[in-house]
Amino acid sequence: MSATVSIEIPREIMRATRMTPQELKQDLAIFLFQQGKLSFGKAREMADMSVWAFQQLLGSRGIPVHYDVEEYEEDLQTLRELGRL
Repeated sequence: MSATVSIEIPREIMRATRMTPQELKQDLAIFLFQQGKLSFGKAREMADMSVWAFQQLLGSRGIPVHYDVEEYEEDLQTLRELGRL
């Protein structure tokens, strides 16, 4: 069972960005993926998107998917933890 952490974002900031909370989560996930701070699997999980949808989103923004053996193994472990393997 995983825990979640909440952060507070003032409504004025949300209005200024003209983004929904889901869009903000997706952008944060993409940013962390680009910076190499999250694997593809973890970023996809954070964005609450399917593999295919997240790949399409990255592609639409011109962001290459850098996916190595370590990330593959991390994704396998995540799938095991979720009971999908």
